[in-house]
Amino acid sequence: MTRASTIDFGRKNQDELHGLGPLRPANIIRNKFPTFKNGSNGIIIKLADSPGIPSLKDAVAKETADLLDKHQRLSVRELTMKFEKGFNTATLLSNEVKWRHAALLERDILLKNLKSVLESLRIRVAGKNRDEIEESLSMVDILAVQLSKREDELLQQKTEVTKIASSLKLASEDAKRIVDEERANAQLEIENAKGAVQRVRLALKEQENVSQRIEKQDVDELKEEVQEARRVKMLHCPSKAMDIENEIQVLRDQLAEKSSDSVYILKKLELHRRLEENNVPLYVLEGPETLGSMLHIVVRDNASVDFSNASIQWFRIQPEGSKKEIISGAIKPVYAPEPHDVGRYIEAEIKFGGHTSVAKTAGPVDPAAGLADYVEALMRNPETNYNVVVLQVNGVAQPADSLHVLCIGRLWMRLTREKAVVAKEFYSSSMQLCGMRGGGDAAPQAIFWQPRKELSFVLGFETTRERNSALMLARRFAMDCNIILAGPGDKTLW
Repeated sequence: MTRASTIDFGRKNQDELHGLGPLRPANIIRNKFPTFKNGSNGIIIKLADSPGIPSLKDAVAKETADLLDKHQRLSVRELTMKFEKGFNTATLLSNEVKWRHAALLERDILLKNLKSVLESLRIRVAGKNRDEIEESLSMVDILAVQLSKREDELLQQKTEVTKIASSLKLASEDAKRIVDEERANAQLEIENAKGAVQRVRLALKEQENVSQRIEKQDVDELKEEVQEARRVKMLHCPSKAMDIENEIQVLRDQLAEKSSDSVYILKKLELHRRLEENNVPLYVLEGPETLGSMLHIVVRDNASVDFSNASIQWFRIQPEGSKKEIISGAIKPVYAPEPHDVGRYIEAEIKFGGHTSVAKTAGPVDPAAGLADYVEALMRNPETNYNVVVLQVNGVAQPADSLHVLCIGRLWMRLTREKAVVAKEFYSSSMQLCGMRGGGDAAPQAIFWQPRKELSFVLGFETTRERNSALMLARRFAMDCNIILAGPGDKTLW
């Protein structure tokens, strides 16, 4: 009777226990609550975790190890995705720890309620039931201790998971920052590459346009040359070309004859004028008064005079005035005009036997026909070579077979013999260049060249045309370098 009532009372209290508010959440985590089984000594309580779920620490450690292992072979974007995945996993694990902590709190409430119920039952029952209740109380205490240990472990795991989550969050932020930097750098490189491609495209287009223009120009020039060649072929057969050359030569001879006749007439007029003024010159100048000729001093009545005892000096005279310019070194009875003398009168002053006489050209020195156009054509070339013979070196005569090559460039002059360089100098104020002034039959074809102060040459050319063109070409190139090439003692503009 007492046992039944005790049981009924316990059942009634159990029904009341189910009606309590704090015990209702225990039904939610009943599948995670520890199970009970009978043993030889009574009821044994055993905590059983879910066998399919690994520990939080192991899961996070495994995930971190995988990320570190794959870090070297992942791109920045993939690395960012992995860090975000690890961060999400750590967040889930942290939430799971929170849920387990909440479950532990509910278990603590459940154990406290269970212990209070057992305490109330122990007071109300006696005998064997009371012993069982006391044993149950001791087991509840053991369970509380085990739950507290498990709670400490969960708190430790929570701390570790929080640290790992913070590390993964920082790593994820660093990865995002790296991705942003790499994206900015990649965008900059793309823009630079686009600019380079655009520049290359423009350069290729410009080169294509230039090549097309050059090709078109070459084609036009080739067409003109072909047309000119056809015209020459049609109109200038060998016989006609020979006839034209003969006609040109005849015209040249006639021009030279007319020039000599005009010079003779001018000399006669000058002589007639001086006869009227009772100032008959004792000496006259003979020879064509053109560039490339030779002027000789002769006695008017054809008397023989030994000029070795006479003092001679040649001068240049401006046509619009009587200002004389001495020609230094021209002290012989003969003188070969050079390009500087073109357009000026030439005068020779002869001192003999205590008397001073003057011989003057009838008109200014005329230029050589076609020489200016020839020099303009040579100016288009960067350099021009002349075959020369070295007549003197520093005033000492040289063998007549010393064949050399004189190269006149835009910046320098060079004298070579075969492959050896005899002299090479840039245009400078110390360089001197003029026609040969020392007389001799080779004077119209010779020049005086002083590359530097301690070295000078007298060079002979093949023709007077080459000699005069070399003088004009070198002076034109030197003028482009702000240098005036003149002979010894000649006056320059600066």
